[in-house]
Amino acid sequence: MPDSRNFSEVTEEILELAGLCRKNAPINPELYAQYNVKRGLRNKNGTGVLTGLTEIGEVKSYTIDDGEIIPCEGKLYYHGVDIEDLVEGFTRDNRFGFEEATYLLLFGELPPKHQLEDFRNVLSTYRSLPTSFVRDIIMKAPSQDMMNTLARCVLTMYSYDERPDDTSVENVVRQCLQLIAMFPLMSVYGYQACNHYLKGHSLYIHTPPPELSTAETILYTLRSNRKYTELEAHILDLCLVMQAEHGGGNNSTFTTHVVSSSGTDTYSTIAASLGSLKGPRHGGANHKVVEMFDDIKKNVSDWTDENEVAAYLRKILNKEAFDHTGLIYGIGHAVYTLSDPRTKVLKKFVRPLAEEKGRMEEFALYELVERLAPQVLSEKRQRAVSANVDFYSGFIYSMLNLPLELYTPIFAIARIAGWSAHRIEDIINSGKIIRPAYKNVATHIPYVNIEDR
Repeated sequence: MPDSRNFSEVTEEILELAGLCRKNAPINPELYAQYNVKRGLRNKNGTGVLTGLTEIGEVKSYTIDDGEIIPCEGKLYYHGVDIEDLVEGFTRDNRFGFEEATYLLLFGELPPKHQLEDFRNVLSTYRSLPTSFVRDIIMKAPSQDMMNTLARCVLTMYSYDERPDDTSVENVVRQCLQLIAMFPLMSVYGYQACNHYLKGHSLYIHTPPPELSTAETILYTLRSNRKYTELEAHILDLCLVMQAEHGGGNNSTFTTHVVSSSGTDTYSTIAASLGSLKGPRHGGANHKVVEMFDDIKKNVSDWTDENEVAAYLRKILNKEAFDHTGLIYGIGHAVYTLSDPRTKVLKKFVRPLAEEKGRMEEFALYELVERLAPQVLSEKRQRAVSANVDFYSGFIYSMLNLPLELYTPIFAIARIAGWSAHRIEDIINSGKIIRPAYKNVATHIPYVNIEDR
């Protein structure tokens, strides 16, 4: 008779097997130093191990003088264009910038006006899901986690593609453009299905007008009344631009490189990248920033009292408050030290949105924590730190009334532009399959017959 136990049940047998894992899996930490293992693909000085070359995204956080690493103000370039100059250009003209940034990342040049319009029309043409896809794929198996829904949708698109395994540049460009265009609908419709079937709320499936930008499409399909302000749409667009690319070494983009190097299809590659981004160490940080500030607001009586705020930040750092991890979320970055250029850009637009939403007291608290947290951290660590992009993006999303479940999918809606660019670059340069080495440090033991064990 088939076993009818609950899939999620942890049985005595599982506990026993897990105990064997705990007993036999640990590796002596000293061996990592002995064999010069660069854990996390990081050098001793914190820089990343060089594993490839790219022309797509460049992250600059230090200079080297006579072999010495000197921290500098952070800079981010998309195909050689300073992200701050890119933002200045499209905001000055009151244009949406994500489509322009995507074109730049994919094709390596800034498009003339007519070409950008043609590109937007291409995305608009692809911004629809196959017939009955919402009913058959999204509605029939709603998930509590939108990243899982998004990955399932991407993998299912393989079945709708007449040339899914064709890895020619032309076909991969077509597949990537389709996924870039579809991601907002897959994400928001997945949330609407969860909100209805699992939480009992009303179901809204809005079909966006073709002329909408990516940011406008998200807000139009998400809100029951389909309404949004111009400022809301432009600041969400800015967030998408800021998160579209961050060099080839971040975890999800490196995953794109690793999986692409095996020669597999686009859908499998992007689904793997989504799995990486879902991880709380990578794509879930802005979610944690919002939760941390909710905790601070509950436990700090005077949000303007620097001593009280600093004292509570010390409690968080000492694992005495919030989630007891010892992390002040949104502060510090694996690469940037003195400043994160994305934070610098976003902050200019946070104040007017906070004014529009009547949340200036919270904005003042964010500014205070941004100033105090590096000081608190410096009491324990020597490395310079600053607020990263997640620090303000989570606050922006909360002011836009975006549900927490969509924070990381919105990151994915942006970052698929960078993933696609790196996948295409890999295919054009046709490198070797990525296969780093792992040294086995287990002791050889003789085989023992089963009767004698």
